[in-house]
Amino acid sequence: MKKIVVLGAAESGAGAAVLAKKQGFDVFVSDMSAIKDKYKKMLDDHAIEWEEGHHTEERILEADEIIKSPGIPKEAPIVRKAIERGIGIISEIEFAGRYTNSKMICITGSNGKTTTTSLIYHIFRNAGYDAGLAGNIGNSLALQVAEDPHEYYIIELSSFQLDNMYDFRANIAILLNITPDHMDRYDNCMQNYVDSKMRITQNQTEQDAFIYWNDDPIIRRELEKYDIKAMMCPFSELKERGSIGYIEEGQYKIEKPTPFNMEQEELSLTGKHNIYNSLAAGIASNIAGIRKEVIRKSLSDFPGVEHRLEKVCKVGGVQYVNDSKATNVDACWYALESMKTPTILIIGGKDKGNDYAPIMDLVKQKCKALVYLGADNQKLHDNFDALGLPIRDTHSMKECVEACYALAEPGDTVLLSPCCASFDLFKNMEDRGEQFKTLVRNL
Repeated sequence: MKKIVVLGAAESGAGAAVLAKKQGFDVFVSDMSAIKDKYKKMLDDHAIEWEEGHHTEERILEADEIIKSPGIPKEAPIVRKAIERGIGIISEIEFAGRYTNSKMICITGSNGKTTTTSLIYHIFRNAGYDAGLAGNIGNSLALQVAEDPHEYYIIELSSFQLDNMYDFRANIAILLNITPDHMDRYDNCMQNYVDSKMRITQNQTEQDAFIYWNDDPIIRRELEKYDIKAMMCPFSELKERGSIGYIEEGQYKIEKPTPFNMEQEELSLTGKHNIYNSLAAGIASNIAGIRKEVIRKSLSDFPGVEHRLEKVCKVGGVQYVNDSKATNVDACWYALESMKTPTILIIGGKDKGNDYAPIMDLVKQKCKALVYLGADNQKLHDNFDALGLPIRDTHSMKECVEACYALAEPGDTVLLSPCCASFDLFKNMEDRGEQFKTLVRNL
């Protein structure tokens, strides 16, 4: 019996283990951290052996194939040893794709993935399509394939997931943008990260579609290197260079396969970055054959995504906005660009090799104060103190919200858009956003 080892027992790992067991593999799950009770129960219910808090090296290196959690870097000692042994290492998405013929709509990019993925899912569900949400959000693709199969899967893909995907094929692939992110995981080499993102096009055929932002200089440069067989579906803010989706004279327009338009002001998502997200989602839904009236209604009633420019509440005439999902500089740029009132920006966390230069001008234009939130804020001091704005140095969300409350005046906006990962002070970006919202509502 072929042996499968799953490294990491969170959503993707536990789901992959269940699918592997169903397919008749000898399955062993190993996690260096503690496994959540719900995943322990899932593994126990399927009679899958697991361990936590350590890796039993001899058992792991007996594997015929390893399914690795995207959160585990390739530099991890056990991963390096497996590679040296010649053991194949794949992602949960790659594994799940072997056991389904469903249509795959896959979304990647440095920013906007979650919003676009959620919007497409919203449109498909409103159209009555049998669709599952998977990847970085929703439930494990492998678990759905094993126990709750769907005709379509809407999948948000990170670069880490794409790194270990080889034969998987996206029927509709969406590449929103490429800007520096996760440089610490890519040897501080931008091209390595770019190559990872471009993997979303691999294995596509003439029957597939590739939707991409036509104004992104990196994507345009990279496309010259690739022989992409899929139907090319570029979008841009303005009609240029052959884009099939764009804004023209206040109209949201898609040219093909079925011409479609609506008033731009009817879109529920606002801000320049969300124009791109809405165009990508509309094109994907159009290609999938969803009726115009459903697309139009769905684009106008989509409620948005938690932790992404989420208006929390107003306190004393001050609007508090939770953008905890802004874990890189470019995401913060988009958030600042959308601000219309004097802004107190909360920034900081686990730095991923950030270059803060791209947001400097916007910080000068939009911000009246900065509140640093991190275990170590020295890099923020080095970059931003010279701007001469009022600065507060905080090391917990409680300190942070108190500092914002003291700085803010009626008519201001307090924006949590940290530019950084959350793992120095919080469990994850959701925990960071939830703590922010709870403390703000208690002001």
